[in-house]
Amino acid sequence: MIERKDSSDRRGQVGIGTLIVFIAMVLVAAIAAGVLINTAGFLQTKSEETGQQSGQQVTNRLQVSSATGTSLNDDGVGVVNLTVKKSPGADNVDLENATVQWVGPSGTYNLVNASVDAAGADGHFGIVAFKQYGDDSATAGSEGVDFFGERLPEGASINVQVTTKSGATSTEQLTVPETVSGQSAVQL
Repeated sequence: MIERKDSSDRRGQVGIGTLIVFIAMVLVAAIAAGVLINTAGFLQTKSEETGQQSGQQVTNRLQVSSATGTSLNDDGVGVVNLTVKKSPGADNVDLENATVQWVGPSGTYNLVNASVDAAGADGHFGIVAFKQYGDDSATAGSEGVDFFGERLPEGASINVQVTTKSGATSTEQLTVPETVSGQSAVQL
């Protein structure tokens, strides 16, 4: 007579193996879910930072309110004073960390604030407070300035580009009047 083995023993072993495989799959899925959640959080943080930086490059600009030429003689304008203010919606802008690119008849010059020692700068610009702290206007003046280039002749055009620390750029086209003789200052 042939003995029949009870198949219930084998089913129990198969059931334990299936349970072990199931637990392993759950652990792998939990680890993968943790990695995905961590990656999603990292990407969200990075995208928020990028959005803020992009917004600052657009909004943290300066506007030139007025430009005046002084130190006049028959050779033209010797000093240019710009009055700037922050653009609408801009945060406070630190002028000490701004850079200026000056393109005029005698060449192109890269300028930094007089308090900054930057290699490669062609000159320095000064800052004179126009109003008390907390206001949004200041005048770039001649204190601590390295003079550069030549006098601006009558009728000359100058392109001034101011870049803030956040990377926002403002460009202003200035033109010296056709006649400056006999005046102490002229509007550019």
